[in-house]
Order: sequence, then C-alpha cells, then structure tokens
Amino acid sequence: MIDEMLSVFTNFKNILCICPECNNISRLSQLHLYSAKKTVRTWLDDYEDRVRSFREMESEHDSKANEIREQAVQRGRDQVPKLVSTSLSKSITKLKYDPYDIKPINHPIDYVVYDGMNNNSINNVVFLHEKNMHLTKLHQSIENTVKNKQYDWKVARISKEGLLEIED
Repeated sequence: MIDEMLSVFTNFKNILCICPECNNISRLSQLHLYSAKKTVRTWLDDYEDRVRSFREMESEHDSKANEIREQAVQRGRDQVPKLVSTSLSKSITKLKYDPYDIKPINHPIDYVVYDGMNNNSINNVVFLHEKNMHLTKLHQSIENTVKNKQYDWKVARISKEGLLEIED
C-alpha cells in the first residue's frame, strides 16, 4: 500500500495543470492545494498555531532586545565623558581633548591622545603624563627619541592560536 501511494505521489510531478486564474502551467506536485470547506482541526493545526505564535513572540522579543541593547550602549556612551573626566586629573581634563581620543598606557607614559580619532581623522598624537620624579629621565628619553625620529612602525597581530606575529 505504501509503495502504491509513493508511486502515485512520484507521478504527481508528471501531471501538468493549468491555473484557471493566471493560465500558468505547473506540476501537480508543486501545487499548494487547499479547500474552502471547513475541516475538523487536528493536533497538527494546533501545533502549527503554537509554532506561529512562538515565532511572533520570538521576533517581538528580538526586536525589543535589540532596542534595549542599543539604548544601553547609548547610555554607556553618554557616561564615558563623565567617567573619563572623573578618572583623569584636573590638569589633563583642562586640555579639552575628546575623552574617546584618550587611551591609557599607564607606564611609562600615562596616556596617548589620538587627537581627532573619534572623528575618524587623527590630527595629532600626544603623549600625556603626570610629572613624576622617578620617571623624569625615562620621559626625557622618550621625548628625545620622538624628536630625533628614532622610532619605527610595526604591526603586530595575534593569531587565533594566540601567537604574536610581527609584520615587516
């Protein structure tokens, strides 16, 4: 019996139909048949309704989650200038650099300012550090190195395996 049904279904692709509405030719196996008559609901109908409802709720949840995430990111970005200004000394905050342009290094230089980075156009690179008697010679050495252009540009990449590779 199953073989006969399978044979009939397989032959549906050989039966061609003409749509009375649009005159398109289709295979019987491609048709999505339905009846205007009311039928008794089955467990599959209930299941499909639940799946559809779940997908709608999931879609609504995803859109709300994205909106909440974006709002949280914006709130965080709005707080950055305040957090940066409270964590920096008053002498540095007086310099009026964009807080997003200031990157901490901590030793031997406290901060590097990529002036204009937040606007996608770096105009100047500034080394900022608090006066420290113990690091005065080191800071002077860094200043001399920059003035004498005794530095090099290298790109270091960390692979997925955790290996450090330096490009020439």
